[in-house]
Amino acid sequence: MTFNSNFKIANVLLAGALASASAFAQSSGHGSEQMKKSMESGMQGMHKMHMSGDTDKDFAMMMKMHHQQALKMAKVELEHGKSPELKAMASKMIQDQSKEIEQLDKWLQQNK
Repeated sequence: MTFNSNFKIANVLLAGALASASAFAQSSGHGSEQMKKSMESGMQGMHKMHMSGDTDKDFAMMMKMHHQQALKMAKVELEHGKSPELKAMASKMIQDQSKEIEQLDKWLQQNK
């Protein structure tokens, strides 16, 4: 191989590596894509939920799903976020909404 063809191959490989690194940074480095996928998954779950006709039970089940979704998003913020203020809010949300999930679970168990 000549210097010129080696140089072209190196450029193609470098361009591919840079494109892969950029895609990885956009999807996993910033967490935005993780957060979007998490939100979409949670919304699909809520849309698929069969309503029982009991407003209290349906509220408890949907709020539990809503809080579980918030926990996933808060964890992505803690892992990938940069803002100390938002990271503090995410930590508080994890604590508060975990307690609320426990309360909802307890209510659902008592009201089967």
